[in-house]
Amino acid sequence: MSRIPPAFSRFEFLIAWRYLRARRAEGGVSTMTVISFLGIMLAVAALIATLAVRSGFRHEFVGTILGANAHISVYDRTEFDAAGRADRRFEEYEAAASAIAALPGVDHAAAVIRGQVMASHEGRNAGVEVIGITPADLANVPLVASPERAMGDLAAFGAGEGIAIGMGVARELGLQVGDRLRLISPDGARTPFGTSPRVAAYEIVYIFQVGRWDIDRVRVYMPFDLAQGYFNRDGVADEIEVFLADPEAVDQMVLPVMMAAGDVAIWTWQDSSGAFLQALQMEDNIMFIILSILVLIATMNIVSGLIMLVKNKSRDIGILRTMGLSEGSVLRIFFLCGASIGVAGTLAGVTLGCAFAIWIDPIFNAVNWIAGGGVWDPSVRLISSLPARLEWGDVGAAVALSLGLSFVVTIFPARRAARMNPVEALRYE
Repeated sequence: MSRIPPAFSRFEFLIAWRYLRARRAEGGVSTMTVISFLGIMLAVAALIATLAVRSGFRHEFVGTILGANAHISVYDRTEFDAAGRADRRFEEYEAAASAIAALPGVDHAAAVIRGQVMASHEGRNAGVEVIGITPADLANVPLVASPERAMGDLAAFGAGEGIAIGMGVARELGLQVGDRLRLISPDGARTPFGTSPRVAAYEIVYIFQVGRWDIDRVRVYMPFDLAQGYFNRDGVADEIEVFLADPEAVDQMVLPVMMAAGDVAIWTWQDSSGAFLQALQMEDNIMFIILSILVLIATMNIVSGLIMLVKNKSRDIGILRTMGLSEGSVLRIFFLCGASIGVAGTLAGVTLGCAFAIWIDPIFNAVNWIAGGGVWDPSVRLISSLPARLEWGDVGAAVALSLGLSFVVTIFPARRAARMNPVEALRYE
């Protein structure tokens, strides 16, 4: 009794390899093999590079939010009026901040004053957001204490009338460390004739750049006691900013913070930025679907190449079948031909896509230099550089998609070869 060879035997790999490297003069389709390989490589590289950029955008967006803004904002619920509007007067802010800071999982809690004012310097004007905060609490804001770029000395904040401003504010108004910035608030001193605007000038001791244009362009930090007097908040705070050890676990910290602070209202970073995060996730899914179609189109080249290969090798198929090869062996030979192209193209695409994501900044700097500038404008995209973040989940999804499509589309022409009648294949030979 003849022994049936096991599936994917060595001779099947040898025959498949011979067919793949055969030249057209020998009845092969080496040109189609190269085209299929390049198509899959470029499609996989584009998919990985796109997913890396999308992951980078989300990581930078979330990182900047968490590094320059509070993870939880706490408001005194007892100071809401009958219409539900907050009066923004947190009288017991010191006790509440101490109770919140003592909770496990809380890095620190800071009482702050917030207000929107007009900033003016040498005839230039801009709207800014002023945040009153103590020097010790400002030093615990990660992206302000350790920004992308900084000018001046953060230790000088709070000494006298010194303030800290974002780099965008400094550029807009032409400011440098040591200049005096005039702030104009419509809610100023109360007089018998009404409220008069409050105008005060403060020396700039620190300029920071956190990397988000919408923060650098409007943010101004003022010492807490000065902000209380400037905004008529003597003895009170507007809110308490809470920073967590694990910002992603903010939902689990809402109830403990409310229990520690008493009758308060909570607003988390996910509440304020949830719509942006959902939009990014939706865009990730849409881009993956669109680029999956690109990978599918690339794998279609394997089908066309294998169909041509089966047609050119019909005589060989007939001979192999008459020699005793089973339909399964013939199917596996041509499956290996298509799958090999898919595997090689996928590996090359992963290498190219990862390399692009790793060196994306030099690549875009070169493109920006060649184009004469303007390719990357942080005032439009709100981030000062193009981010890219390789995640194994994204790379694995791209590899699984490419290999899965390559294997699936290869089955159909391979089955056609396996079912070819050897008599018909040799009739005209």
